[in-house]
This record gives sequence, C-alpha cells and structure tokens, in this order.
Amino acid sequence: MKAARQQQIVELLNQHHTLTTEALSHLLQVSIETIRRDLSELQKQGRIQRSHGQARVLQRNNHNGEKPFQRRVKSHYAHKSDIARTALAWIDEGMTIALDASSTCWFLARQLPNMTLTVFTNSHPVCVELGRRERIQLISAGGQLLRQYGYYVNPALFSQVKSLEIDLFIFSCEGIDNDGVLWDSSANNAAYKSLLLKRAAQSLLLIDKSKFDRSGEVRIGNLRDVTQIISDAGPDNLFLPSVAGSGR
Repeated sequence: MKAARQQQIVELLNQHHTLTTEALSHLLQVSIETIRRDLSELQKQGRIQRSHGQARVLQRNNHNGEKPFQRRVKSHYAHKSDIARTALAWIDEGMTIALDASSTCWFLARQLPNMTLTVFTNSHPVCVELGRRERIQLISAGGQLLRQYGYYVNPALFSQVKSLEIDLFIFSCEGIDNDGVLWDSSANNAAYKSLLLKRAAQSLLLIDKSKFDRSGEVRIGNLRDVTQIISDAGPDNLFLPSVAGSGR
C-alpha cells in the first residue's frame, strides 16, 4: 500500500535523519523509481525535503500554524460539542475506534459512555478522559508527549497500527479546500490522520463550518477517502457529505 510505504519512509528518515534514494530503495525492497515518486509526493505534502539524491524529514518544531490545545477547546466549543454528540450514534459496543488529537474528539470522549470498546488515540487529553471508563480498553499511540498541543509523536506509529483492526476512525482537520483536499497545521498530526484514514474500515470527519474553504500547512488526504461528514454547516455546504462515501 502506497500510504503505508510512504509512512515507512518518513519513519526511516526520522530514525536516520537523512537517507539516499538508493538506501531507501534497498531498505523497503522497491525500485528506485517507486521511491522517487513517493519522495516527490511527500515533498508536495510538506513532509520531507529532497536535495542531491537525498531526503530528510522537515522538522516543524516552531509549530507556526498550530494552536495550543486549550485555545482549540475554546474555539466554537458549543458547535463542536453538538457535532461530537451526533457522532456517538456511529459507535457500537465491541468496536475498535481511533480518535485523533482534535478538540472535537476530546468533546466526543467526554460524552462517550462507559461501554465495551477499544479506543486507539494519539491524544493525551482523550487518554486522561477515557482512563476513567473501566470498560473501555484504551491504547495510546505513545512516544513523545507535546504537552502544549496535547498529542504524542511516535516514529514507530506504522508498526503499532499494523496490528490493529480499526472499525472506525473519527477525526477533524484544519480545513477543507475547494478541491476537497483535507489539511492540517501539524506534520505530525497529518501523518497520524493520513495513516488511520487509510487503515480504518470507515471514517467519520467532524468539522465545524469555520473549516470549509480553508487550507493548512500539510495535506492529509481527500474528501473522497472519508465515509461521512458530521458538521454544523448550513445549506451552502450540504453537498459535501455526498462527495464523501455513503452514510451509515
């Protein structure tokens, strides 16, 4: 799978700082042409930088476009809470779901009942909230905690997710542009969402109306990859769920 291979490339570059095209080809057992195409796509997504036959990961340590978690919680909080409440209807006993580190998913976690459920997440606030539900099996993405932004960064994410069968991935994003491209403000969060979007059997995008016709720093994927949208958008945006997959 292309998305999984590209995630492996990012993980290898995180581990080795820089690698040649030939080294990546050898490590992943694919042709140099395939690696070049992958590197070209990753560069367009803003995740790596290429130079003289080598590649390295772009380190976005300044988080220029990323808001701290507490600021995100306060923004459009009433709409986010309502959107999260609607999403509860998609969650059934016995499911394995994945949640991202968005404030909307935190609102969902707060409203999630104590039911037999497996939850995988890279969100520290979600872990704190669901840690109180003894019937929920909680799996953290682990790795380095970025406290200000409320999420974990784990270079071994691909290997960890590979062992999980995700029934439903619930997430939000920084924006959807006019071409249906999903954007995020953080390369780390975008990588998590892109991987889970490909791995999950179904996906649910929770997004308030302020996010439409907006882009961000890093591309996640396309609206075509999403099963359904839940939003507070008015009639002008009612076409968007039909662009995605069929509803439940």
